[in-house]
Amino acid sequence: MPRTRGRGASCGVTTRNRAPAPPPPAAARSAAASRWRGGRVFAATLDGRLLALDAKTGAKLWEVDTIDRNTPWADRYSITGAPRIARGKVIIGNSGAEFAVRGYVTAYDVETGRKAWRFYTVPGKPGVADGAASDPQMAKASATWAGEWWTKGGGGTVWDSIVYDPELDLLYLGTGNGSPWNQAIRSDGKGDNLFVSSIVALRPETGEYVWHYQETPGDTWDYTATQNIILATVAVDGRPRRVLMQAPKNGFFYMLDRATGKLLSATPYAKQTWTTGVDMKTGRPIETPGARYYVDGKPVLQSPGSAGAHNWYPMAFSPQTGLVYIPLLESAMLYDPVGTDPSRLRGNYTGVTLGDGPRLPPAARDQVRAMSRGFIMAWDPVAKRARWSRPTATDSNGGVLATAGGLVFAGAADRRLAAYDATDGRPLWQFDTRAGVSAPPVTYRLDGVQYVALVTGWGGAAPIAGGDFAMGREERIGPNRLLVFRLGAKGTLPPTPVFERPPLEPPATAPDPAAARRGQALFATSCNRCHGIAAVSASAYPDLRRSPVARSEAIYPVVLEGALADRGMPSFAKVLRRQDVDDIRAYLDSRAAEDHAAGER
Repeated sequence: MPRTRGRGASCGVTTRNRAPAPPPPAAARSAAASRWRGGRVFAATLDGRLLALDAKTGAKLWEVDTIDRNTPWADRYSITGAPRIARGKVIIGNSGAEFAVRGYVTAYDVETGRKAWRFYTVPGKPGVADGAASDPQMAKASATWAGEWWTKGGGGTVWDSIVYDPELDLLYLGTGNGSPWNQAIRSDGKGDNLFVSSIVALRPETGEYVWHYQETPGDTWDYTATQNIILATVAVDGRPRRVLMQAPKNGFFYMLDRATGKLLSATPYAKQTWTTGVDMKTGRPIETPGARYYVDGKPVLQSPGSAGAHNWYPMAFSPQTGLVYIPLLESAMLYDPVGTDPSRLRGNYTGVTLGDGPRLPPAARDQVRAMSRGFIMAWDPVAKRARWSRPTATDSNGGVLATAGGLVFAGAADRRLAAYDATDGRPLWQFDTRAGVSAPPVTYRLDGVQYVALVTGWGGAAPIAGGDFAMGREERIGPNRLLVFRLGAKGTLPPTPVFERPPLEPPATAPDPAAARRGQALFATSCNRCHGIAAVSASAYPDLRRSPVARSEAIYPVVLEGALADRGMPSFAKVLRRQDVDDIRAYLDSRAAEDHAAGER
């Protein structure tokens, strides 16, 4: 690992003769679990449970189900974020806004697991109180919604960032997209829809509302505000100010006064076409004509796409350089509305075809791919500009670690962990991880030696967000490992097994064009978030153009009966009929024929 210009110790790589800098405050960290000084570890599970574990033995001390099982969408909730501890409470949000849920966060007593309070982030049915800390705000928020939104979930899930400011005793939540995305379905195309795509400040002791700032009013593009939040003190107008910083999906870098929520700056940090800027008097984005694709029903090619300019991969802040380091995506998407009839939502609950419907010609599809790129960027929040930017081989990359030794560590989907100079971005060191990286590196010291640790393996949601063209399709994503580095270590990794792709075989007979067109729309709605735009998939999920199962009679028990549910492929019997599967097969045959004719084998 690099030893940079004699700078000595860092939180990433260090010499033994100097202690590393202290870790960042809890508000600036993100983790899969939280540690309580009483010797407990708190972890949340994908199926919605929150567990307290003994830190020494791993024994379970208590467990609670965070999901309200009385709601009609209870089985659609999940948890993907980390719990946060504040004032003797452990606070957790939830996920599922693509599946018609209503967002909330809940606080539990760290000792007993007893629920202390709950705050809903979007309103329920008007006139029906929840008996929650959010009741006064939900009564007011209802005025920013239209139609019967409460029958559709609403969204606003807090699926990632929750941070605590011990100086101000404030808890900050980043809320997610509306449910469905398409506001015409969700709210008759009207209103700001509070509190979707917002930062909300609460009192951790009671859940009392303090302030909010909505980054994307009436969000209809999946522009969540759940990306990680950094609390820092920086110079604003020449004097120190306690600020909250976030680089969410919508392409603006925000800096807020964290005591009041006042907007201090909102500057584009990535290419975006949906606005011409933010009005600093009102704090509202200035939308471009046609950005709201549902108004005239025409598809709109827009940047950023639903993957965002920065997604869940953590960014980092260095007090030494004053820079924020962002794993940046340049992305685009064709937002193509499916209409306002809720019955047409079918397999996903977005209200758009996810950029791969019949109205996306091959040339536009290639354009979307060409517009998807990745970078590691150093952003100056005071000067409101990028200090440096380094392209990465892929558009979907891991989180970032900034160190006191002047280094920035970042992994990438192309199987690489790299260290950059924090000041100018020069690459200083890299390591072949043998597997894609979507996790952030972490650092720790043990017996006077400093280590950098990284989880590798590229599964879960990472391949969904641009993964089908984030790395070469010649190799598998895995294997999954925990890698640990230190100065002077001599360890090596075994070679990566060679992956032989199934051949691309054209169909024996040409599929019916009408069936293939219907299948394309169904594939875009139910399949392409895992299996790739135009059925071109990274090997984390099967490439269905090449799959002998997907293009034969064997597809029916898989899709309709859950024959491969134990391998992660659920049954779609609730949203697809046998005729739908026939049409999807026709589409897969047409894609195989098209790409085979173009020379792919």
